[in-house]
Amino acid sequence: MELRQVRYFVAVARELHFGRAAERLHIVQSAVSQQVRRLEREVGADLFDRSARQVRLTAAGERFLPEARALLAAEERALAAVADLVGTRSSTLRLGTSAGLGEHLDRVLDALARSAPGLGVHLVSAPTRERLDRVAQGELDAAFVRGADDGGTDGVLRHVPLWPDPLVAVLPAAHPLAATGPGEDPGVDLAELAAVPLRLTARRNNPTLVDRLLTACHRAGFEPVPVPGPPAGSLQDNLAAIGAAGPAAPSWTVVYAAHARQLRTPRVVFRPFRTPLTLTTSLAVHRTEPPACLDALLAACGATAHHLDP
Repeated sequence: MELRQVRYFVAVARELHFGRAAERLHIVQSAVSQQVRRLEREVGADLFDRSARQVRLTAAGERFLPEARALLAAEERALAAVADLVGTRSSTLRLGTSAGLGEHLDRVLDALARSAPGLGVHLVSAPTRERLDRVAQGELDAAFVRGADDGGTDGVLRHVPLWPDPLVAVLPAAHPLAATGPGEDPGVDLAELAAVPLRLTARRNNPTLVDRLLTACHRAGFEPVPVPGPPAGSLQDNLAAIGAAGPAAPSWTVVYAAHARQLRTPRVVFRPFRTPLTLTTSLAVHRTEPPACLDALLAACGATAHHLDP
């Protein structure tokens, strides 16, 4: 049994969806499925029921989950004990990441590798509230977040504004609004999408994005028409559904432009909005106990310490 397999199992158990677990882990879905299958062969039981439309834990999975979490916690304690002994804790940056960072994350990691080659980076993907709580509790050194809500951490955190994140519309490649013509894309008017059903994640998954988009739609004079059925699943599922829909059943969603530039799918088109729709990505750090490598991290992000809010 490998700790990697246990980590993947816990991620799927949390999301109850292999695609969303893969996004959280920053790996492809097939790798998650493969490793979980290997783990199931080793323990001699199915840990997930995949027969229904929704992934569910089996009785064996329910019993295994707390032990799996205990294994991962023991790993963290073991690493921390050695780090304290040899004084190398500060050589690893524990960085919380946000969905859709795309090329921004690649740029930051490349810059850190050049400026601080001895610094290891441990990426942790988690919901916004969990990321902020873990920074406040010292379990993460810093975290990327969109919006500056401390998430109930009572002013323990500081936020450094880093960059604006434009949103782009995702449309079926065959939709009339997908055509741009020659030259620079002038963008799509948000009001033009009023009659097209919207595929949008549940607010609990990304309240900042959902609130920003719905507010923009209201200002454009319409209430978005939701796609019939349950809320949207993973981004991969959404893109596949949008691309597969025929002319009689088009739908749309939004992604961050930095992420869109890394996606390769010919069945959908990414178009900017004529009136830009953006969110700001910030870096959350502990107000009184920031990481020792903060200056290097800020420089890699294109910011400096004087950007810290008071």
